[in-house]
Amino acid sequence: MECPISPAELQSLKVLIDFCKLTPKLLNLPQLHFLKQFIESLGGKVPEGMPDLNSKVGSDKQESNGGTSAETKKEEEPIESDPESELELDNEGCVEPDSEPNQPMGDVSKEPTEEEFDQANDFRSQAAAAYGEQKYDEAVKLFTDAIQLNPKSALYYAKRGQAYLKLQKPNACIRDCNRALEINPDSATAYKFRGRANRLLGHWEEAVKDLRQACKLDFDEEADEWLKEVTPNAKKIEQHKQKQSRRHQEREFRQRQERARKAQEANRKAAEEATAGEGAGLGGAGAGGSPFGGSIPEELLKSFADPEIRDAMMDMFSNPSNISKYMNNPKVMSVLMKIYSDESGGGGFPGFGGGGFPGFPGSGGGGFPGFPSGAGGAGFPNFGGSDGGAGAGAGAGTGAGSGGGGGARVDDLD
Repeated sequence: MECPISPAELQSLKVLIDFCKLTPKLLNLPQLHFLKQFIESLGGKVPEGMPDLNSKVGSDKQESNGGTSAETKKEEEPIESDPESELELDNEGCVEPDSEPNQPMGDVSKEPTEEEFDQANDFRSQAAAAYGEQKYDEAVKLFTDAIQLNPKSALYYAKRGQAYLKLQKPNACIRDCNRALEINPDSATAYKFRGRANRLLGHWEEAVKDLRQACKLDFDEEADEWLKEVTPNAKKIEQHKQKQSRRHQEREFRQRQERARKAQEANRKAAEEATAGEGAGLGGAGAGGSPFGGSIPEELLKSFADPEIRDAMMDMFSNPSNISKYMNNPKVMSVLMKIYSDESGGGGFPGFGGGGFPGFPGSGGGGFPGFPSGAGGAGFPNFGGSDGGAGAGAGAGTGAGSGGGGGARVDDLD
C-alpha cells in the first residue's frame, strides 16, 4: 500500500517528533492536543506540565550549526541576570518584622448593649490617656478591653494599631487595620496607620497606596508627610519594574525571533530533503542516486513529477506485464519512448547495459525487460511484429512471437 502522505509532509512530521523526543512536555501544548490524544489512545503516557519554551530545545542541532546554541546562551545571560544593585533604596528607619501573638479581635457579630457601649468608651478614654503618657503596652491592653465589649468599632482597632506602631510591631498594626477596614472600608485612620506600618517593613509600594488613600479620604498633614517620605523609594521600585518588564519583553521578542528562525531553517531542510526524496522514491537508487542508474535527464525528471506518470512507472516496474494497461495512454507511452530513445543513451536508459529498461529483470540488449529474448533489438513488448520486423529478435518489431503486420512499431506510437 502506498503511503498517502507526501514526502514533504512526512519530513515535517519527523521534525515534530524529533522535537517531542527532546522535550516530551511539548505534547501538552494546545496545538498538539490531537497528537497527545493519539499517543494516549495507544497506551502511551505524556509527562504532565507545560514545557519551558525558554530552555534549550534541539541543542544538538544548534551546536552542529556552528555553535548557535552556545552563542545564543552567551548572548542571553546578561539579559536574564538583573543585578539588584541597580535598585538602591533608602531603608533607613525600617525594622525587623515582629511576631506578636494575635490579640483578641472580638466577635464582630456581637451586638453590644448600651451598658457595654458606655464601658467600651471608658476603656477607650483610658487607653488614649495611657498613649499620651507613652504607656503603649497599657494602651494596647485597654483598647483590647474596649474591643471585647464593642467589637464593631473600626476606630478601636485602628487606635490599637497606632499603639502597636509605637511598640515597633508593624505586623500587629497591619492586622488591626485590616480588621478596621473590614468593618469600615472608608476608615482614613486605618489606611494611615497601615501605610506607616508598611513603611516600617520596607513595603514601599503598599505604603504609598495606603497613605495616598488616607489623604484622599481625609487629608492629614502627618499622613501627607509620611507619603512624601515613602514616595522616592516607591518611584524607584516602579521604574525598576518597568525596566524589568521592558527587558522581559525584549528577551521574549528575541526568543520568538530565534524560534521563528529555527522553524524556517527546519522547514527549509525538510523541503530540501523532500525534494531529494522525490527523486529517490521512484525506485531503487543506482549510480548517482537515480533509481535507473546513471543520471536522469532533466526532461524526464520533470515527467516523473507528474503523479500519473510516476504511478504508471512504478506499476510497470513492479510487473512488466502491466504495460498493457497503458497502451492507450499517450502521456505514459511518450515517456516510455523517451526512455527507449537513442537520446537517452544508446537505445535505453543510461546506466543499463545495452538499453534495457531499468528495474526489470531479464531485460536484454534493447528489448523490454522481463520478456523472452525474442524481444530484442529496439523492440517494444506486447506488440506483434510489423513490417517484416516480427519474430525472434529481429529488433524492428515487438518480440512477443507475433507474426508480421499484427503489431505496432515503437516509432508508430508517437
